[in-house]
Amino acid sequence: MSSKFIVRNFNLNRNLIPTRKSSFFPLKMKKRDPEEAEKSAPAPAPAPAPAPAPAPAVSKIQHLVHSDSTGGGGGWDKCWEQGLTPWDLGHPTPLLAHLHSLGALPKGRALVPGCGTGYDVVHIACPERHVTGLDISENAINKALQLFSSLPKAMHFTFLKVDFFTWHPTELFDLVFDYTFFCAIEPDMRSAWAQKIRDILKPDGELITLMFPISDHIGGPPYKVSVSDYEEVLHPMGFKAISISDNDLAVLPRKGREKLGRWKMSASKSTL
Repeated sequence: MSSKFIVRNFNLNRNLIPTRKSSFFPLKMKKRDPEEAEKSAPAPAPAPAPAPAPAPAVSKIQHLVHSDSTGGGGGWDKCWEQGLTPWDLGHPTPLLAHLHSLGALPKGRALVPGCGTGYDVVHIACPERHVTGLDISENAINKALQLFSSLPKAMHFTFLKVDFFTWHPTELFDLVFDYTFFCAIEPDMRSAWAQKIRDILKPDGELITLMFPISDHIGGPPYKVSVSDYEEVLHPMGFKAISISDNDLAVLPRKGREKLGRWKMSASKSTL
């Protein structure tokens, strides 16, 4: 929950242009009016538009996260404390809810890293699937507990305030769902992200990635992502894409910037 003239060769006699009274007469030259020349000159090519500046909230998030020298998630915790959480939809992710309604998610044990307030965790939790939500922010986890701990289905989900990269679960998972977590970590941590998922996923388990934001902006978080960014770190871990498709159910501000990836790995790659 871490960066991009046209030289016109002019004839020395550019103030002279050819004219012809008829096709039988030789060319003769007449001087061009400077004002006329200026009017007929092609307009200069427009300068490329500068990259749009991040929204003020995003700039503040980036400042808080990058100002945390401890690496313990203090910047993210301050974001939650100050209500700077544009990634939090305030409801379950529509695509995940759709897959759940179709029975298209693995049953067993599921993990949602960077779960925030836990809407996705709670929505897909059921008697056939126990869901664990992790977040490095204590404020996020406290909010999740306040919202959902008294629900009748609370026995089917768990919230933990831990660092995904240093956490050691005692059991493997059948499903890992990643959305707005991959894009929140520093790009040089992505290989460690893939290795951790390989280590905690069952041999026949599934990784579902909702890839966002697919763009070309500079800096982060959120850092830009692409399908190749995922392939670059997942393929060495033995993962192969079952399917990659556009997310037609993305919320309006994210339309056209999300893809759904479903990944499986070979049995020999899983460890605990």
